[in-house]
This record gives sequence, C-alpha cells and structure tokens, in this order.
Amino acid sequence: MNTGSNKSGEAAVAEDRTGTDDEAAPVQALGSRAPDFIRARRALHLSWQVGVFVVGLAVVAAGAAMLVLPGPGWVVIFGGMAIWATEFVWAQLVLRWTKRKVTEAAQRALDPKVRRRNIILTSVGLVIVAAVAGVYLWKFGLQLPWKIEDQ
Repeated sequence: MNTGSNKSGEAAVAEDRTGTDDEAAPVQALGSRAPDFIRARRALHLSWQVGVFVVGLAVVAAGAAMLVLPGPGWVVIFGGMAIWATEFVWAQLVLRWTKRKVTEAAQRALDPKVRRRNIILTSVGLVIVAAVAGVYLWKFGLQLPWKIEDQ
C-alpha cells in the first residue's frame, strides 16, 4: 500500500485551500483519521481502510437504491461519502468540492433578484394550473368517484 510516505504507518498529508479566504476557519489536513495505534501497524491500517471502504460502499449503494425507491437518496449518498472521507483523500476532496458548490448555490438562491424571479415563475405556474383546472371543471364538472352512476 502506497501511503505517500517513506515512513511505515504514516500517511502523507496535504492541505487543499483552493477557493478559500485566508480569514476562513482553518482547514483540516487531508489524510487518514484512523487512531494512531491503527496507523502504526500497516496490516491493521490496511484492514481498517478495507472496512471503511466496505461500510461506505454499503451506505452509498443504499443511497443509490433510494434514488429510485422511497427514501432520502442524496442525503445517504453524501453520508457514505463522509464515511469514505474519514480515510481517503479523494473522498475528502470530493466532499469539500460538494460543500463549496452547495454553499455557492445557497448564496445564489438567497440573492433578491433570483428570489423575485422564482416567486414570479411560481405565481405564473399556479395561475396556469388554476386556469386549466377551471376550464376542466367548467367543461366536465366535478364528479366524485363514489357518486358515479352506472352508464
């Protein structure tokens, strides 16, 4: 297993500060968050990584199933990514990128111009739905299923 370090049991740690302000909270270093006694033993650390990967994979697979079945699919998928991010640098980077994009989208959604546009579009959509429902009721009337007579 290549940990990026010449010392046994030590993982290389890098810091990703792209797109952040200097005044922002300090970013936690990338790398394994396994306890020291696990990282100190290579075989134990490898088995720890396999276990984290399997658990994360099960959670991500359950989230993927929930995309088509009832359930909070995306929340569970991001939970699986968070499990992977406790051990794998690539998952930490993906999670940071996702958090940054979600924060940017939330800021754009709070922009007054965007909110005004969304309110106008929703209002127009509701007026169209009400007009279509009114025309249908005027043309065909309202017949409840339990009052339909034999035809």
